[in-house]
Amino acid sequence: MKVSQNLVPIFLSILMANQAVVAQIPSPEVKKTRETPTATVSQKLEEIGTETLPIDSSRVTDAVTIDTESTSTEQEKIDEIESTTETNTEPSDGDSATDQTESETAEQEKPEPTPEEIARQQKFAEADRLYLAGNKVAAAKLYREVKQPWDIEGSTDHSEKRPAAINDPAQLNPAAAVYWRTYQQGKEQKLDSKIFVPLQLLVTKYPEFMPAHIHYARTLQEQERIEEAIAVLEKAIALYPNEPELLLAKIETDVADERWLDASITARQFALFNPNHPQTQKFRQLADEHLNSYKSHLRSELTANAISGVITGALGYAVTGSLFGPISAIDTTMMLLRGESGIGNSIAEQAQKQLPMVEDPEILNYVREIGQKIASVAGRDDFEYEFYVIKDDQINAFALPGGKIFIHLGAIMKTNSEAELAGLLAHEISHAVLSHGFQLVAKGNLTANVAQMIPYVGGTAGNLIVLNYSRDMERQADVYGTRILVASGYAADGMRNLMVTLEKQGKEKDQPNPPVWMSTHPNTKERISYLENLIVSNKFNRYAYEGVVKHQKIQEKSEKVWQKYENSEEYRQQQRSREW
Repeated sequence: MKVSQNLVPIFLSILMANQAVVAQIPSPEVKKTRETPTATVSQKLEEIGTETLPIDSSRVTDAVTIDTESTSTEQEKIDEIESTTETNTEPSDGDSATDQTESETAEQEKPEPTPEEIARQQKFAEADRLYLAGNKVAAAKLYREVKQPWDIEGSTDHSEKRPAAINDPAQLNPAAAVYWRTYQQGKEQKLDSKIFVPLQLLVTKYPEFMPAHIHYARTLQEQERIEEAIAVLEKAIALYPNEPELLLAKIETDVADERWLDASITARQFALFNPNHPQTQKFRQLADEHLNSYKSHLRSELTANAISGVITGALGYAVTGSLFGPISAIDTTMMLLRGESGIGNSIAEQAQKQLPMVEDPEILNYVREIGQKIASVAGRDDFEYEFYVIKDDQINAFALPGGKIFIHLGAIMKTNSEAELAGLLAHEISHAVLSHGFQLVAKGNLTANVAQMIPYVGGTAGNLIVLNYSRDMERQADVYGTRILVASGYAADGMRNLMVTLEKQGKEKDQPNPPVWMSTHPNTKERISYLENLIVSNKFNRYAYEGVVKHQKIQEKSEKVWQKYENSEEYRQQQRSREW
């Protein structure tokens, strides 16, 4: 049965209209003080040129396992980069005289980098060259000279104060042991007061004791208080996200309430975050098993919906002459049945037709090289990852289910290094591998618009994602994204520095983050804080590859593409349609 695409183009047109009301970050006005263009930053750094970093298995942490081998040695890469740097200064085949004139004008309008900025970039470039050559000690020394230390790095107590998890009642202190014995007695005597009170005291005063959470949830479940049981387990998992028995209890509770998709995703996330754990394979099997159960349940509902849809559709057509309502319900269900990749493919195809897409091969290859490098260590090889660039000058991006990642051209133009851009891609890839988009589609009810989770809302500084993602999802994508960023060989603070860039642009526009209680997301300052804590407490290396030279070159190419598009009739028509 062929899946109808009725919903996607309609919603995409709405998304395009929505951009008209989103505040844009204006480019600073700069007086034209130079009569002739000067050398760009990338031209001044060309003699130290570096290329995108090959996967380095020595950078693997316990978070991720890499089994991909580099296809060439680091020295071969460096030699290739140096020869490429000499030849890449010529205009590409697609550059016209008009393009060159526009780019020269744009270059004259840009503020010339200060000597300090050039010196800093030169140090980054030299550090990148040393890092690629294998001289990581010397590289780290230079990185340290140009990167500011964090306050948290000078603290002796930067890790969160949380007791280690306890699974054995024999390890409880005397007071906690009394509560546990009282609970056991209450079970034998079947007295609720001696069951619930000690369990509540245990989970409150001694949250490190895993059996208390599990028994409390099971007791609530036995009394058909399923929502309370799930809430107890979710609160415990927030504190101890990698305790297998706790997660198994959550999966068991979800299955009992026929929440198969929730059970599948809980199992999948444990397997992704703990690839070397002895029970990882068990959790992968559970993830697949419960996903199949969810699909089977959907098929049953589809049969009922199809019959109902025929009746409702006939009545609806008789009254309104429109079949849109009943078709949307069936379309949504069918897309869910196709799974994550099916949903992503369906929407991505329509997105490319209706959004202004970048077609420059050099820009696309740059983004795809970085994206595939990160995806190769992300832990989901059941996806075919694809990366696209939209002609929009803001820092923004979104991930469709199944690994279809769209970023804005502004994400290249306004980030400071390849590591920052890689941080953005790692964040989006994490949304895909953790099935966040699929959850949003599945939980939107069968009559919901399947495309509502596409966050193409235009550049709101401080928010990478539209407000459909929950705070927990955002934090998970930040944390997991930083882990796979490290495993890919980039500086661990790439995503953190991206947040700093977003915050800075928000301040320049006088557009601070909304208060935390008004948003479903952590605000930018909060994200910077917990990412710093994550990096320092896990001893991730922030003095690794940055990638400044090639990023500068692609930035300049991206600015040419944007200038050409901004001066085009296509852009003017789009602006008029938004105003209309």
